[in-house]
Amino acid sequence: MSDLRPGQSIFTRGAVDLGALAARNQAAQSAAAQQQAAPAASQAGGPGNGGFPGAPAGGGVVVDVTEANVQDEVLQRSMTTPVVVAFLAPGYPEVQQLADALAQFNAADGGSWVLARVDVQADPRLAAMFRVQSVPTVYAVVGGQPIDAFAGPVPAAQLRQWLDAVLRAGGVEVAVPEDPRLEAADEALIMGDLDEAERAYRKILSDSPKDAAAEAGLAHVVLAKRVAGVDPQAAVAAADAAPDDVAAQLKAADIEVLAGQAEQAYRRLVELVRRVYGDDREAVRQHLVSLFAVAGPDDPAVATARRALASALF
Repeated sequence: MSDLRPGQSIFTRGAVDLGALAARNQAAQSAAAQQQAAPAASQAGGPGNGGFPGAPAGGGVVVDVTEANVQDEVLQRSMTTPVVVAFLAPGYPEVQQLADALAQFNAADGGSWVLARVDVQADPRLAAMFRVQSVPTVYAVVGGQPIDAFAGPVPAAQLRQWLDAVLRAGGVEVAVPEDPRLEAADEALIMGDLDEAERAYRKILSDSPKDAAAEAGLAHVVLAKRVAGVDPQAAVAAADAAPDDVAAQLKAADIEVLAGQAEQAYRRLVELVRRVYGDDREAVRQHLVSLFAVAGPDDPAVATARRALASALF
């Protein structure tokens, strides 16, 4: 699952045999029972943090895992909730930094995934079972199987992306964060700085050509520039008085879209397509498609208007 990796992943499918791990753990049933007698799971920052202090309190789920309880806390839990297994060692700043970042993200995500921490100094056999060669090493386990892993500290932004990908792999819905560049472009559009808004939207599209929000924003800018200085009431009145005047109808449709009357604008141009032919028909069609871009492809009114346009054309 290459989209999960924040950097060079050390995970190779089949490198960790969790089935064998479960079988081995069953042979140590008595030790597991003793371990379960003292609650292994704790809220982040509570007692039993396995030598990793500093985890913030919150709604996350943090468990300290040993060879004795790995079957219950990792394998069984992962059947219903993604589990992130962090192999750590106290006393190393870069390890503590990653441990804190994981705990903070876990608390912020409110229990949508489990953070399972392993102290490799206290439980080297468990680290060996996972073929851990350095700390920190982090595995993602979903449905009883490891799906990806990485070794070494990573920036918080990359860690967040990796965790989001793990959650999606586990069937958890992940909110898409707002793009600050898009927010800035939208703000310029709202403030009426059309040139700055256009530059900002075009920059986003140069980096991400399929960004639907930026496409819609740029279409809105083009539309706003097209009707700059036009008297809205006069434009619509002129179009109503000359129903076959193509230029007047296009201008009126622009005004209606900007006024929040997109469906009326779509109907106006679809009906015009039915009445004109040749180059005029093509000009109206292209203009209508440009107005669809302002709303975006998922707008139900656009879907309805597209069907009406197809009917008018054919």
